[in-house]
Amino acid sequence: GYTTGKRGSYTMHLKHQKKWGDVCKLLLSGNKAIHACLFLLLYQSWVVPPHAACADTKNDHALSFVALPNTEERALRSLQSSPEDLISDCSQPDVWMVSTRQLPSTRCVPSDPRLRVQHFLAKTTTNGCCRGTWHQSDIPSLLGPDTDGIIRPIVIFIHGNRYKHCEAAQQGLTLAQRCIASCAGMGNVRVIIYSWPSEQDGILLKDGRSKYNRAYSEGRYLAWLLGQIQPTRPVGILGYSFGALITLEALEDLVEAEEAGRTDLQPWINRAAQTNLMFIAAAVRCDAFAPCGPYRQTLDCVDKISLIINPKDKVLGFYPMLDCNTNMEALGHTGMPRYWMPEYVALSMTNAERIIGKKHGFMLYLASRSLSSYLCSGAICNLNQP
Repeated sequence: GYTTGKRGSYTMHLKHQKKWGDVCKLLLSGNKAIHACLFLLLYQSWVVPPHAACADTKNDHALSFVALPNTEERALRSLQSSPEDLISDCSQPDVWMVSTRQLPSTRCVPSDPRLRVQHFLAKTTTNGCCRGTWHQSDIPSLLGPDTDGIIRPIVIFIHGNRYKHCEAAQQGLTLAQRCIASCAGMGNVRVIIYSWPSEQDGILLKDGRSKYNRAYSEGRYLAWLLGQIQPTRPVGILGYSFGALITLEALEDLVEAEEAGRTDLQPWINRAAQTNLMFIAAAVRCDAFAPCGPYRQTLDCVDKISLIINPKDKVLGFYPMLDCNTNMEALGHTGMPRYWMPEYVALSMTNAERIIGKKHGFMLYLASRSLSSYLCSGAICNLNQP
């Protein structure tokens, strides 16, 4: 029987039964607004718990682990418990960070945005945790040679929504270590973390629409950064979630700038060096590269596109609600057919639903050996070839 006052009491049982009965009535009402509100409340309660405070990387300090949403925190701990997946004897990661978090929105590609640049100086690697200090730097140093005078290929990592600056730094460092451990030659690559203002702001749908609009401004800032890279320097861009949208907006802006004759940006159409796009759970419309798609012309800027999709991703399932004018599914939800690609662009795609399930978080992909190996390979493929 039931005992009064305990979690499994009869009174509590009736209370829960009535609550879920009310929820079921609302679900059967057919009102889309009610459905959306219910989802947001459940998402806030079960999927995205509030982020704990974390240290600010504006000042030089030893980087320590910070709190992420529960599922990603567990993924990070699993990586830490298997340091062989992170540690490599070949080299310490060459990691930099560019931040636009202090910049306002913009409607055009700026001529001289004051991006904040930091360089990570690694000290020791203990239990899979790369520690060191962040030091202020500048664009010429970011795009210049390393201490040995070598011009390294570049991999740019663009994170998704609802991450603080220090969390973006943590993801980028973990990515660099994971790639060094799993991919031969990754030690010769410079990793640039692109940190944009994605801190949580309100409930899921409102926050998502706000960041969706901000992604267009971020594309213009990223376009300026990409426009400073010489055409002979190999580049891999790894975009997670909204990072894919930011990437395609940047490439579209570069194409338009080149066609308009803008001379302060390097050309990106048919550039000489290898250029890879690696999109994970891409929060961009599914017809992006279709023959009449909005980003079709950006294919002239790339040599290889790799996708990790997840049809079960609950967050991507609500992508159509971000822009009511298009009502399109997300590319990371559906994928795309090979025949959309011209012959000169290679396409690779894999489905992560059996590994990731319904969750949405970049660290979950890094925690999987097969998926992390795939995304690292997709980003750096052929970058080290002369």
